[in-house]
This record gives sequence, structure tokens and C-alpha cells, in this order.
Amino acid sequence: MPELPEVEVVRAGLEPAVSGARVLHVDVVDDRALTRHDGPAEDFADRLTGRTIAAAVRRGKFLWFPLRPELDGDRPEALVTHLGMSGQVLLGRDRPAAKHRRILIDVQPAGTDRDGTPEAPVQLEFVDQRTFGSMALDPMVPTVDGAPAGFAGHVDATDPDAPWRRSIPHQVSHIARDPLDPAFDDDRFIAVARKRASGIKRVLLDQGVVSGIGNIYADESLWAARLHYDRPAERLTRADLRALLSEVRSVLGRALEDGGTSFDAQYVNVNGQSGYFSQRLNVYGQQGKPCPRCGTTIVREAFMNRSSHICPVCQPRPRARRR
Repeated sequence: MPELPEVEVVRAGLEPAVSGARVLHVDVVDDRALTRHDGPAEDFADRLTGRTIAAAVRRGKFLWFPLRPELDGDRPEALVTHLGMSGQVLLGRDRPAAKHRRILIDVQPAGTDRDGTPEAPVQLEFVDQRTFGSMALDPMVPTVDGAPAGFAGHVDATDPDAPWRRSIPHQVSHIARDPLDPAFDDDRFIAVARKRASGIKRVLLDQGVVSGIGNIYADESLWAARLHYDRPAERLTRADLRALLSEVRSVLGRALEDGGTSFDAQYVNVNGQSGYFSQRLNVYGQQGKPCPRCGTTIVREAFMNRSSHICPVCQPRPRARRR
């Protein structure tokens, strides 16, 4: 499933084309891609056509496009996009239909060519092999803390006081901020984590505590911090948790530099290209190989209907509690 780096790569790729763009036409090829939309395909297409997209915004694994109100007093709303397990948003002009095309959106970019003529329309193609991803029009609500709702790239600097900046789609409002968000509160995360008796990896995967971290980056961050995934969060010190957050940010940053992690063709950027962070993974998927730090064989263990990858020496199993 795409995690924060993969979704951010998609957001950054779409941003120049969609910021300020007007929606010309919407074609819902498969209405299974609208499972989170409150209404039929015709409602989705009619309400989206003609609207202007303000920006491309991300929080954790969620991506949304705030829509500028058509009339004063209109209820703010956004086009929310969730990639699910295999969703892709491809960008191009007159591209041949992808095999698993679900929705096609034609937009008129706000920019102009060198001679001053408007740019040619472009197509946003929502592709999803396994149909767990979705698009939906969703009302926006104010952020609880009054801070910007998510990361919006260069638009943050050009329009920092726009009303949509401090509003978040209702479907995303329960999602915690991610560690790369300037408004992420380290002290709050530490306080919440130290009240949890569950293993620290479960805390990292809880999108209500911290968003954007999935199985891959949790394993990589815990290895870097020398923490076993089953170490009870309540038994970690504040220094342990600050060090872990530092490693999380380092891992996510390196993954962003490499364009995310691709193991197959299900995750690609807006141009259909794969990410390369898989070539720098230290433990995830490396079972049977030597630990890059100490040489011990990496092992894979069952965890929450998936797997955890650890170095048994660098990440010692926690001692059992005394009764």
C-alpha cells in the first residue's frame, strides 16, 4: 500500500498541472472508484465539472484537491483521492487508456506557454487494479488546531492565507498529522505513545496517532532506532521516542529522494515511473540477508496479518513483564 513518500511523489507531480486548473470534463468509467462518494457517478461528474482546483494537498497517505467556491457562501469542498493498495493517478495528454482506468478527468491548466497562449488541456487518469482506491467529493471542515491542514507544496508560499489551507476534508479529519508536517506535535506524540501498552510498531501504524507510516517505513525506522517492533510503547523513554521520530523522518526523507518504494508496477508516479528506495532497504524484505550494521541474519516474523523484519541482535526482543 502506498505510504507517505509514494503519495507525496504523486502530489508533487500533479501540483503544477492542477493548481488553479479548471475541470473541463469528467468520465467515470467504473463507479466502484466512487465508494467513498456520497452520490451516484452522475452527481460526482456534474458537481466536479467546471470547478477550479486550488491546490494539491497531502496529509499522511491522503491526497485532496480543494475546490474554489463558485459563489460566496458556498460550502467548501474538495476532491479526495485515496490510492488504496494499487491506485495510481497518471498525468498526460491523449494517453491511451490504461488497462484498469476507473476515472478520467480533463483539466485546463492555469499556466501559459512561452508565447502567452494557454497551456493545452491535460488528463488525470485514476487507475486502480484492485479497486480499493477511490475518489470522492467531500465537504471540508476547519482544522482543530487552526494550523494548515496538510502540505501543499509551492502553493503554501504563494497563497498562505487562503481559506482552504486551514480546512480539511471530513473524510480525512480523523487522520493524525504526519511527522513531516510542520504542525506535527512531537510532545503530543510522545505523551500518547507512553500511555500505550501495545508494541511500538502498532503505535506507528495507528493513523489516529501519527499518519503516513506503513509497514515498510515502520520496519526501516525501528531498525534504525534499534527498537524491536513488540517493545511496549509505555516502556520507552522520552529520549527513545524522540530518537525514533528522528529516524522516521530520516527514512521518509530518503524515500522521498528516491521517488518512493516500488516492488511491482502497482506503484508509479504520475509519469508511470517506479521509485527506487527498494534498493536502499535495510531490513524490509531482506530476510535471510546479513544485517548491514552487525552482519546477523535478518528474520521475518508474522505481525498483524502481515510481517515484521528485524535484526535479532540490533533489535533485541523485549523482556517479559514480571507478574
